Amino acid sequence: MCEEEEWRHFTVIGPAACRFVPLKSTGTPLQRTSNSKHRRHPYISVAHLSDVFDEPHRALRNAPFPRCSRGGFGIRRFAHSPAEGADFTSIVDNSPDLVKSGKRHGPGIIILALIPITAFALGTWQVFRLGWKTELIARFEDRLIKPPLPLPPRIDPEAIKDFDYRKVYTTGHLCHEQEMLIGPRIHDGNDGFLVVTPLKRGDGGSTVLVNRGWIPRNKKAQADRGEGLPQGLVVVEGLLREPWQKNVFTPDNRPDLGQFYFPDVKQMAELTGSEAVWIEETMSPDLLKAYDREAKGIPIGRPAEVNLRNNHTQYIFTWYALSAATTIMLWMVIRKPPSEVARRIRQNKSW
Repeated sequence: MCEEEEWRHFTVIGPAACRFVPLKSTGTPLQRTSNSKHRRHPYISVAHLSDVFDEPHRALRNAPFPRCSRGGFGIRRFAHSPAEGADFTSIVDNSPDLVKSGKRHGPGIIILALIPITAFALGTWQVFRLGWKTELIARFEDRLIKPPLPLPPRIDPEAIKDFDYRKVYTTGHLCHEQEMLIGPRIHDGNDGFLVVTPLKRGDGGSTVLVNRGWIPRNKKAQADRGEGLPQGLVVVEGLLREPWQKNVFTPDNRPDLGQFYFPDVKQMAELTGSEAVWIEETMSPDLLKAYDREAKGIPIGRPAEVNLRNNHTQYIFTWYALSAATTIMLWMVIRKPPSEVARRIRQNKSW
């Protein structure tokens, strides 16, 4: 049969089996044999995807192969398969490894790790601050319950810190012509000033600065508060205080313009020729008496109590809560890889 016809073998992809399509040849067997360029193999395998073949399929269909020497359907020859080797291992028996590739975490994880550590350190620091502030307030309150001391004629400014919040009393004459107003200051929601007046003591005593208390803004002029300017010898009782510290948000004083924004004890002492000693006049808390003083322009003295703020307990709770919250966030980030981490299959080299 192969002397009369040539067969072309087509492989059909899919559930269909292989089929053979006979094509009629022209010429005698001798002519086909003698002409080498017309020799064709009777069987050729191509991919049959549709009824219309593209160019690569058409070229493969016309490729030359050795001619079959006998009729009938020829036996297809295949190359050596790896499965026939003795060392072959199936993928079922030697499965690939599922690995993660890509960058797991960036430099942001370091910053996130520093936040809970820093917050914990600040919380611990506030614990020590709380102990220090509690002890300081207890020491000042212990001084307040002691009876007042007479103020010595001469005072060493360096020793004042050992007598901070200590009750003292002294006598002298108030120099109203050297009065200084510090403000603005708020008292019970009202704007006003603190009245600072030098006290000139007799019997060889030095001049000291006395913070007489608060007056409203409408009593700024001395002509409007005649009752608040006592004349003659007066007795002043108050708290001996350490010089104040200026913060960065407070503007500088302008003595040339008579504007004072904070009690700079050393500066005020130089302006008035007195010692750098600061006494805060006290009075018993009395609402009706305070209203009467405010109306007459008489300075309202401060109560004899420690007014130091102690908010370190709140700071401890805040910093430790922040440390705990950021620690949980850090654990969640480390536990859950970022989205750019890809899961990939790594080839097993032992296949």
